[in-house]
Amino acid sequence: MPWSSQNGGGGPWGSGGNNQGPWGQGPQTPRGGGGKPPDLDEILRRGQERLRGMVPGGGGSTSIFVLFVVIVLIVLWLFKAVYTVQPDERGVELRFGQPKQEISMPGLHFHWWPFETVEFAPIVEQEMNIGGERSGTNSGLMLTGDQNIVMVDFKVLYAVTDPKAYLFDVADVEDTLRQVSESAMREIVGRRPAQDIFRDNRAAIAEEVKSIIQNTMNGYHAGLTVNAVSIEDAAPPREVADAFDEVQRAEQDEDRFKQEANQYANQKLGQARGEAAQIREAATAYEQKVINDAKGQSQRFLSVYDAYKQAPEVTRRRMFLDTMEDVLQGSNKVIVDQDKNGQGVVPYLPLPEIKPGQNNAKGGSK
Repeated sequence: MPWSSQNGGGGPWGSGGNNQGPWGQGPQTPRGGGGKPPDLDEILRRGQERLRGMVPGGGGSTSIFVLFVVIVLIVLWLFKAVYTVQPDERGVELRFGQPKQEISMPGLHFHWWPFETVEFAPIVEQEMNIGGERSGTNSGLMLTGDQNIVMVDFKVLYAVTDPKAYLFDVADVEDTLRQVSESAMREIVGRRPAQDIFRDNRAAIAEEVKSIIQNTMNGYHAGLTVNAVSIEDAAPPREVADAFDEVQRAEQDEDRFKQEANQYANQKLGQARGEAAQIREAATAYEQKVINDAKGQSQRFLSVYDAYKQAPEVTRRRMFLDTMEDVLQGSNKVIVDQDKNGQGVVPYLPLPEIKPGQNNAKGGSK
C-alpha cells in the first residue's frame, strides 16, 4: 500500500508495533484490566476534585462545608419567605412590625422574610360556650329582676369580618368577647323576672344580648360580627333546685285553680245571663199583654159608649143585666116565692153549672 513504505507498515497513524494513534498514542483501555466496569471510589474522588476546583479560594473540607451551609440557608429562607393562606383564613403581612393595608387571600404568597412577617386570622363562623354548670365556674350564675338566682348556659356564634382589626386592635379578642357576652347577659337577665329566662321570653332576651355584644365589640374595633346568641339552658342552682321545683309546682297549681275558678265563673255567668234574658223576655211579654188588655178594654168602653149614644135606655138595661149576671154567677142563690099561696123557698137547679159537668162526663166517656 502507498503508506506502508513511509511508516514501516504500521497503518495510517504510524508504526503498528507500538499501536499509537495520530496524536502519538493509541486507544486506551479502562483501568483495572480489560473489560471491567469503572471503580466507584475513583468516580467519587474525581467528583471531589472537580468540586474543589469550582470553590473560590482553593479546595478543602472547609470550603465544602461553607457551600453546604449557604445552600441550607437559602432553602430555609425560601421556606420562610413563601407562605400559604388556607381557604378558611386570611393573612396580614407586617413590614418591620407594621401591618400592611393589603389582605392576603387564599393561595401561595411571597414576602421578604425576616423584614416582613405574616399573621393569619380565621374567617369561618366560630362558637363560644359561656356559663352553665359544665364550665366548672360560677360565670353562669346570674341574679334576675325578681331576686332569683339562675344558672344560664348560652352560646355566642361569631365570625371575623376585619382580619386586620381582629389581629392588631385588641390584645385578646376571645377573652374580651367572653367578658362582654357575660356582662351583656347579666344586664338583660337582671332586668327581667326569672320566668322570662326560664321559658317565656328567651328569644327576645337573646336578641337584646346580641345587640349589646355587637355594639360593644364595634366600639373596641375587634373586627367581629356576632351572628347569633343561643340560650341553651336556664335553671336554678343545684343547691336550691328542689325548693325551686316546689315553687314551680305551687305556681302551676295556682294557675290550675285560677283556670278552674274562671271556668266555674263563666258557667255561672252564662246561667245568670240566660235567666236574666228569660226574665226580660217574660217581662216584655207581660208588658205587651197588659198593653193589649188595656187597649181592648178601652176599645170595648168606646164601643159601649157609641152604642149608649145611639140607644141610652137599651144600653143601660143591657149593662144592668150583664152586671147582675156577673154578680149572681158566683154567689149562692136562694129563690123565695112572695105569692100568698106560694111555697116560700123555691128549689133552684143551677143548670149552667150542670152543663159543664155533663159535657165533661160525655167527653170522658168518649
